Amino acid sequence: MSAPTDTRFSCSLAEELARDVLDRFLRYVRVDTQADLDSTTYPSTAKQLELSRLLVAELRELGLADVELTEHGYVLATVPGTVADVPTVALIAHVDTSPDAPGTGVTPVVHERWEGGPIVLPGDSTQVLDPTELEELQECVGHDLVTSDGTTLLGADDKAGVAEIMSAAAYLVADDRPRASARLVFTVDEEVGHGTDHLELDRVAADVGYTLDGSGRGELEVETFSAYGVKVTIRGVVTHPGSAKGRMVSAVRLAADLVAALPRDRLSPETTEERQGFVHPTRIAGHVAEASVSFIVRDHDEELLERHLAALVDLVDELRVREPRARIDVRVEEQYRNMRDALEQHPDVVSTAVEAIRRVGLEPRFPIIRGGTDGARLTERGLPTPNLFTGGRHYHSVREWASVQDMAAAAATVVELVRLWGARES
Repeated sequence: MSAPTDTRFSCSLAEELARDVLDRFLRYVRVDTQADLDSTTYPSTAKQLELSRLLVAELRELGLADVELTEHGYVLATVPGTVADVPTVALIAHVDTSPDAPGTGVTPVVHERWEGGPIVLPGDSTQVLDPTELEELQECVGHDLVTSDGTTLLGADDKAGVAEIMSAAAYLVADDRPRASARLVFTVDEEVGHGTDHLELDRVAADVGYTLDGSGRGELEVETFSAYGVKVTIRGVVTHPGSAKGRMVSAVRLAADLVAALPRDRLSPETTEERQGFVHPTRIAGHVAEASVSFIVRDHDEELLERHLAALVDLVDELRVREPRARIDVRVEEQYRNMRDALEQHPDVVSTAVEAIRRVGLEPRFPIIRGGTDGARLTERGLPTPNLFTGGRHYHSVREWASVQDMAAAAATVVELVRLWGARES
């Protein structure tokens, strides 16, 4: 399934939705919703609820009667269908943004009808979007692009998805053509691996689902990594450094040794691609007395995933043998599973998305997700949920950007999805 050679397209529905999608997107990205890996609350930051509450107000303004903000911060609502006895479709996006880059004080910048040259971000001139380095930019010459000012992330992951679902919902409410019922679901804490922890399927109340949390134009993702999160906590022995010989056990040094023991030429994000997995240290923190290292372990193959995890545990065991005076604990958390096998049992969920994408003038593309989505967790629990494109790119970075035309195409795809499911028998 190859990408189209001509990326230009024309879709009157997308053109009609473009202004509304952009207005919503610019409004949403200004709300700070950054998640926090260290928090013990749910959601991990109360500020995520500011956008949740804004969405509730806007959904009620659309005239929807069953809008709900749950005790865990999820927003749920229904766009009623006009056809009985057809499947109900869940449309899902997350309101939180990544903690990997600054997320406070987002100032979006719209670059109208971008002509193809490097884009210097106004808040930090060292941050440049150069199409010779970012090849995907070259697909969007002539588009209206949105960036941050270069000092923060933009938040297209996943506020582009949020804006697209909201824009599609507003359009569908005013449209009387045949359609299925659409359940709108906006989650929290997806970026810290907990987006669906408290999302019960009976409250979603749908037969099929789609996350809008992808990237490039026309992409439909049906395969994710399987994933573990691992935290290694090391407790050392503290003495005054002036009399530490033979006594001190530095947790900081042991943590550094653990990271240094990882392969340098393989099994890392920097050295892998496609279906190749990795063991990735994402955070190291602490002091002489106690330090911790957080890892993510990923692979598309379950057997290889277990091997990667075992290799990491072996490195920890070697550290224990070398320094028995230290106390080292390992905590392993299963995060999500590859949704490929489960989605293969529901081919109509994928084929309907393919038809919706084609209806807006695009040829579907099928990249492999080197990560996960809320949809992976929902699919594992019984709601088949592939992932659709949003038009955002270069996520988790101050150089993140989005195409307005591609966001509008994603919103139009949502409209077509709901119409197509309205033509199916339940």
